[in-house]
Amino acid sequence: MFNNNFHTHTRYCDGKNTPEEMVQYALDLGFESLGFSGHAYTEIDLSYCMTPEKTRQYVDEVNALKEKYADRINIYCGAELDYYSPDIGIDYDYTIGSVHYIYADGEYPPVDSSAKIQLETAEKHFGGDYMSYAEKYFETVSLVAEKLKPDIIGHFDLISKFNENDCMFDSQNPRYIKAWQMAALRLIEAEIPFEINTGAIARGARKTPYPSLQIAQFINDNGGFFIVTSDCHNGKHLDCAFDYVKENYSRFNIVDFEPGKNK
Repeated sequence: MFNNNFHTHTRYCDGKNTPEEMVQYALDLGFESLGFSGHAYTEIDLSYCMTPEKTRQYVDEVNALKEKYADRINIYCGAELDYYSPDIGIDYDYTIGSVHYIYADGEYPPVDSSAKIQLETAEKHFGGDYMSYAEKYFETVSLVAEKLKPDIIGHFDLISKFNENDCMFDSQNPRYIKAWQMAALRLIEAEIPFEINTGAIARGARKTPYPSLQIAQFINDNGGFFIVTSDCHNGKHLDCAFDYVKENYSRFNIVDFEPGKNK
């Protein structure tokens, strides 16, 4: 469970490395498996995702790497679907279902681009009520399994990306807790793993993974389970903070993920 990563981005979207460079990093770490999960085409924002044309090039390259390295590592071609990603007819080995945007007043403000944009979104669309913003986010997250039918639930509490030490909002606010609990319970019913995602640590936004320990405990206690991913955008961070996860999250039900065999 700590000798692989299934949340990996490359130059085809917003990552730093080529797919083959990522494979080399994985081999150096002694990984048994590497799953690529390029950001799927999302027409509302082309700044970070793969176009349909690039998606087909990406699939071809990753599938070629599968064959090239078949005797050394298991490689899988997946995608990170956003809630608003359209189906473009690609058959992936697996998918991650994530929410990077909310829909409000005819707009799709991003959740994870900056603290400034989060605050502006709360002010513009929710009258400055951050809890209403959070409720909208988790309402959308709660529908991910139903809409996208993914194999993995991506960074469940992404809205907390810039809230280290509750610097933006009170994570113990009863409305916030009720919102994430509602979403978690609905997603647990889908019987697919949640990520323990260390990506924000690699990018310096947080010191702890998604989901928070409090949320992970709730998910675990209610029958949910997890896989560990690094949400890697730079090969140097392919196993970012996995030791932290071992120390702090190992009491939870973490499973060995293999595409096609976890449902």
